Amino acid sequence: MYLKGKTALVTGSTSGIGLGIAERLAASGADVLLNGFGEVEAALAAVAKHGGKVGHHPADMASPEQIGEMLAYAQREFGGVDILVNNAGIQHVAPVEEFPLERWDAIIAINLSSVFHTTRLALPGMRRRGWGRIVNIASVHGLAASAQKAAYVAAKHGVVGLTKVVALETAQSAITCNAICPGWVLTPLVQQQIDSRAEAAGSVEQARHDLLAEKQPSREFVTPEQLGELVLFLCSEASSQVRGAAWNVDGGWLAQ
Repeated sequence: MYLKGKTALVTGSTSGIGLGIAERLAASGADVLLNGFGEVEAALAAVAKHGGKVGHHPADMASPEQIGEMLAYAQREFGGVDILVNNAGIQHVAPVEEFPLERWDAIIAINLSSVFHTTRLALPGMRRRGWGRIVNIASVHGLAASAQKAAYVAAKHGVVGLTKVVALETAQSAITCNAICPGWVLTPLVQQQIDSRAEAAGSVEQARHDLLAEKQPSREFVTPEQLGELVLFLCSEASSQVRGAAWNVDGGWLAQ
């Protein structure tokens, strides 16, 4: 329970990676503010079972104004944000010359600009309290590219760059900023890609196999629980000199 007395804000945390991280933080004693759409009540119950304070704010992460309202809510209801996990993200796949402009704008806003807005608003309180942890859930696509993912790859490369800047600006403090770069995680976003491949592959299982075989040598999905454990490490004293890292958790994807 070494995070007792700390408050964590996890964006995009009503399912998938974000919920897995939120549960691990709560299990280690943190109070947790969830964000996102979908099965809100189920997510709240999953985190609340660990015994700490839990709340939810429905801010649209494409809206700087709503992000500001969420951070104000965190200050009012929780006393501020000690641990910020920027996880919210969306995806769209298309060739560059066919990429819909509105999808480009939405992906950049939610996957990259929201990280800037939450960080700029959370940092002053972390500086006042003399401690903070910022963990940005980037992607292996923040370190390598794939075809037809122009906006996602651009945004995630931007997250890795922003992580490094914040790490430098906080380097002489007890605030750290790092990025985690997962490979394939079986989230609702990835399941959509599997389902879209299933008809051509002949089955969902074959589509899963083919998706992993293309990039991830382990042939296994990364789990939200594994990512949650890494977030916990980055919140620990042992990680106090891990600053500006882009930590890939990718089953060997980038080792090829």
